[in-house]
Amino acid sequence: MKTNQQNYFEEIEVGNIIGPKIINIDRKQLVMYAGASQDFNEFHYDDEVAKKAGHKGIIIHGALKSAWLAQLMIEFAGVEGNLRQFNVSYRGVDFPNENLKYYGKIINKFIDNSMGLVDIELSLENSEGKITTPASAVVELPIKNN
Repeated sequence: MKTNQQNYFEEIEVGNIIGPKIINIDRKQLVMYAGASQDFNEFHYDDEVAKKAGHKGIIIHGALKSAWLAQLMIEFAGVEGNLRQFNVSYRGVDFPNENLKYYGKIINKFIDNSMGLVDIELSLENSEGKITTPASAVVELPIKNN
């Protein structure tokens, strides 16, 4: 699946995979995100606070993980497409300095009111392969014949 060029409804097949992408961020990037998002919860930058909360160390912001998944969908939609629906569930925490993998899978496609819509199941996996952040999206893609 293309992520930097325009995808068209006719080109997409159920079962296609979008990605995967691998990301590995560090503490500095988390602090930068905290400043940008105004989420200064200490377990995102203070190991002792995170450990008192039961984690092995600082954890990645849930909203940041959502942003990665949403960005994947926006790239997939391209300039002519639209992200119509987006839902995320946080099922586990993720840690910096680990390879995280995220991707989407086309689970359905249909035309509604002359619009090509694609249902996508998204996953963000930790370094052990466990899905910590499942999500779903509906993306509108342009139809070539319109």
